[in-house]
Amino acid sequence: MIDMNQPVGRTPLDEAGGLLGRPLDRTDGPVKVTGRAPYAYEYREGGAPAYAFLVEAGIAKGRLAALDTAAAERASGVLLVLTRRNAPKQGGKADGAIPQLVGETILHHGQPIALVVAETFEQARAAAQLVKPTYEAEQGSYDLASAMPKAVVPKASNGNQPDSRIGDTDEAFAAAPVKIDVTYRTPPQSHAMMEPHATLAVWDGGGLTLYTANQMLPRGIATVAATLQIPKEKVRLISRYVGGGFGSKLQVQPDAILAALAARMVRRPVKLALTRQQVFHVTTHRTDTIQRLRLAAERDGRLTAIEHLSWSNNTPGQSFYETAANATRSIYAAPNRLTEHRLATLDLPISASMRAPGEAVGLLALECAMDELAVALTIDPIELRIRNEPAEDPELKIPFSSRALVPCMRKGAELFGWDKRHPEPGRVRDGEWLVGMGMSAAIRGNPMLAAKASVSLDAGGVATVKTSMTDIGTGSYTILGQIAADMLGLPIDGVKVELGDSALPEAPGSGGSFGANSAGSAVFDACSTLRDAILRRSGLPVEGAEFKDGFVRAGGRSLRLADLARPAGIQADGAADPGKSRREYSQHSYGAHFAEVGVDSVTGEIRLRRMLGVFAIGRVLNAKTARSQAIGGMTFGVGAALMEDAVIDKRHGHFVNHDLAEYHVAVHADIPAIDAVFLPELDARSSPMKSKGVGELGICGAGAAVANAVYNATGIRIRDYPLTLDKVLDAWAADDRPDRRSSLSVRQAG
Repeated sequence: MIDMNQPVGRTPLDEAGGLLGRPLDRTDGPVKVTGRAPYAYEYREGGAPAYAFLVEAGIAKGRLAALDTAAAERASGVLLVLTRRNAPKQGGKADGAIPQLVGETILHHGQPIALVVAETFEQARAAAQLVKPTYEAEQGSYDLASAMPKAVVPKASNGNQPDSRIGDTDEAFAAAPVKIDVTYRTPPQSHAMMEPHATLAVWDGGGLTLYTANQMLPRGIATVAATLQIPKEKVRLISRYVGGGFGSKLQVQPDAILAALAARMVRRPVKLALTRQQVFHVTTHRTDTIQRLRLAAERDGRLTAIEHLSWSNNTPGQSFYETAANATRSIYAAPNRLTEHRLATLDLPISASMRAPGEAVGLLALECAMDELAVALTIDPIELRIRNEPAEDPELKIPFSSRALVPCMRKGAELFGWDKRHPEPGRVRDGEWLVGMGMSAAIRGNPMLAAKASVSLDAGGVATVKTSMTDIGTGSYTILGQIAADMLGLPIDGVKVELGDSALPEAPGSGGSFGANSAGSAVFDACSTLRDAILRRSGLPVEGAEFKDGFVRAGGRSLRLADLARPAGIQADGAADPGKSRREYSQHSYGAHFAEVGVDSVTGEIRLRRMLGVFAIGRVLNAKTARSQAIGGMTFGVGAALMEDAVIDKRHGHFVNHDLAEYHVAVHADIPAIDAVFLPELDARSSPMKSKGVGELGICGAGAAVANAVYNATGIRIRDYPLTLDKVLDAWAADDRPDRRSSLSVRQAG
């Protein structure tokens, strides 16, 4: 096993001319574009399936007084109507279970209240409309601002404390010559992944196999076993291809449990896919937040106090909270510091992780607050950040494993033409468009979790990598193949990669930007062990041994790997552990975003004109997939800044725009010239690959760069996301300065 208790020295991955880092095409690309990659709903294992359709609660809080299923049970093709009356006994939440169809209490709109199973999807859907619930509705709480006084300190989780305090921020704030005190709001957001949640459940001899859309199979196994009250050894999850998750598939969702319950009762495989509309309420979303930022500084820009308070919400009984202030703990120096998180209970669907939980919304507030401070100080926003660069982690008081935030900002400024930005807002025009530039810093933690893998070499000289790591569209198949290919001296088509099956060696899966560090390290270790086994079999000296072009060479001799693997092949296991590196070093990926926007002076419409991200992520494992991940995250950030808003009906507690027609995400027309650049970097304390996480870094701070550009274009500061044209027009109308009134009258006359 390899652990990260000490820096990694030189490895075969450091040799020049390898595959790692090159912009290789996705190895899973051909099977995806030809339709041969099976997603959860496309499996047909176990024989002809029955089809299920979910019935949701139509109220947000209250009691399910009665449920008339008679008409549904008589409908054509119906095999089962599953309700609280006939649902099998399940484990409790205290054991990590997510029981379905238990009790009469309605906790949120869209809560599953029945499942109809029929011979065809159409029959199940039609019969589901015949289920008639009777409710006793109660008045619910759906507004975060109103619930703030009753918000509580959330529970610490995974060693993460909700609050931190160093020094006295009140005293520093009172004494500071320059200070700002602002509040930012971010709305609920939906993951809006391409593939809706779906499961095929198959029982065989007391064992259960779920072909499902899941990012983290070990976690899923534990949840399913606890819920169904069966041993973990009896549960298998298969998620070979996942059509996007962004956090919504980190945990098992109701579709998997309900399909499993139904399949056991009808004694045949059952398929259940949530409709796009159901996904919004039945599964998870990102909570809205209210964030207060207080920054105090000397006149030279040096921060004397930084305070970040964040409120988020969740369903009754749920402990997850949005860690919006966590990034603030590490990004800038200040002797006096306070971060606090508070959790309010609302009668809304469950809130949980969404791409870059914490940083994605936290930096929307912090990086705009820093821009506001730069304006108050009349200091360039980049220079302000440089002046507050910490020498060590400001709160943990430990060194950084590596830190390249300042180089990212400087390189981005050079490439973007930051020196051409007019510091005074509203001074650059292009016809009727006001044009502005903005920037923000990016930071994202660099985690690693324990993982296992195996690598075998067959008699044909082909290596096979096996691990339960998942690929949610990020390129796991490709980068793990590149690691193995370089370690064993094989071409990329000489490596097969098997992922997404809990029967394979256990890896934590995809999420939190830990996937490549974790599974990649286990593959590295398995390949190292396999190299040793090959050398022992070959009789070649270990010193100076080289694996290249399908051969191993040492001591003036050269042997073909395929020959050494004969007759039955050779196999090795590997394991990786984060060790103590992340306790002794503060580890993060870094970046800087730059955006140029146009704001129509007549309509208030905001258009992104161009955008650049510069990132430091240690060794880039694949230049093409890394760039795609970064640009995808940046696009996510643009959507968060300008359009994403799951609107809550505060009378009835549901999302009004619960489909992709009205929940707007960025499309091609919204994203013109955009690019991502990576600085050369190696972090020997991060992983054997000396790489860092990139999947979530791209969204961190991206939206703030857009918002700061809007300010530079217009002189108005909108602190309530998303920045829609009505808010621009309202801000202009509210501005009573003479020059603003005259320009507004011109716009209205036009």
